[in-house]
Amino acid sequence: MKYVVVLGDGMADQPIKELGDKTPLEYAKTPTMDELSKISEIGMAKTIPEGMKPGSDTANLAVMGYDPKQYYTGRSPLEALSIGVDMKDTDVAIRCNIVTVSDEEETYEDKTMIDHSSSEISTEDAKILLDAVRTEMENDIYQFYLGTSYRHCLIWSEGDVVELTPPHDILERKIGEYLPQDETLRNMQKRSYEILSKHPLNLERKAKGLNPANSLWFWGAGTRPALDSFEGKFGKTGVMISAVDLLKGIAVGAGLTNVIVEGANGGLHTNYEGKAQAAVDALTKKGYDFAYIHVEAPDEMGHQGSVERKVTAIEYLDQRVIRLVKEQLDASGEAYRMLILPDHPTPICVRTHTSDPIPYLLHDSTKKETHTWDYNEADAGKSGNMFEKGYELMTYLLS
Repeated sequence: MKYVVVLGDGMADQPIKELGDKTPLEYAKTPTMDELSKISEIGMAKTIPEGMKPGSDTANLAVMGYDPKQYYTGRSPLEALSIGVDMKDTDVAIRCNIVTVSDEEETYEDKTMIDHSSSEISTEDAKILLDAVRTEMENDIYQFYLGTSYRHCLIWSEGDVVELTPPHDILERKIGEYLPQDETLRNMQKRSYEILSKHPLNLERKAKGLNPANSLWFWGAGTRPALDSFEGKFGKTGVMISAVDLLKGIAVGAGLTNVIVEGANGGLHTNYEGKAQAAVDALTKKGYDFAYIHVEAPDEMGHQGSVERKVTAIEYLDQRVIRLVKEQLDASGEAYRMLILPDHPTPICVRTHTSDPIPYLLHDSTKKETHTWDYNEADAGKSGNMFEKGYELMTYLLS
């Protein structure tokens, strides 16, 4: 038996008036998921434990079968694993976004958070800007590490795990009350604006109609993580297929193999087909038992507040990932179980994550069921299937 997780990050949502009071998942044209839903189990799962914040970190740990209350030490440390940072026990890792803040106001505190991703800045542009910051601000205590796109890392030697606000939680709000309480971190963010707002690359970006990547934003502080081996925990070898450092870091910590797909970038126009093929090859040609395909696009479109593009992202997931995986595994003759789900909702109406339960679809190629339901939030909620502890879903998949 082979096992696949296809995760559409942030895919779940709430009914939207302009979609006829349907959610994007319910409204999107998803013939593959429609077909699978009729012969598969659907239901709901709570991936965010009570009292924890609804981040992709806690949610994906849960989907991977790790109880976030036991294993979670912060988001950025997981990303640091992916980047290759050898954290000491006394280090604190902090996510370092390159963001867009408004530039009309005189004081930094009065600026507004415009874009948490700086128009989904390329890694190449981000490196140029991060190098400029590093030249001015890096020292023995604070070290910057390049990640992917807008997502980077700050290592604070002998630092503190301080409370910090994610930038995607405060879109269109003034940033003053959300700045770090730690004076040094707060001053570093202010200084980064002085450096980046005048950088020639940002002047070029504005001329091209792109948002200037004009400030760093710190969040997601945590200490060195310690995950149990996925193979030791579940008895399965596996691969992670993602463009996002967080997921790659979880894979490193869990001892999964990261498969790098050319053209996979975490955006709407990623290499969907390449991800699907990488999973099939890992399962049918390279002998792995398990593949985790992570697609970031629905979450990014939710943060952008774009109904149309979120629907498109879900349709791409259906036709350019799930369909290809299903067709090729069916043709291979391998028995398989495939779990399709988001990690958390990213509703268009709030443009950030929520803790609501998520819908799942579990297909077993050897056990075809007969149902009239479709795969969406409403039907999954009516199914009667509920995992109160989302991290138990992985054990259920692999059983």
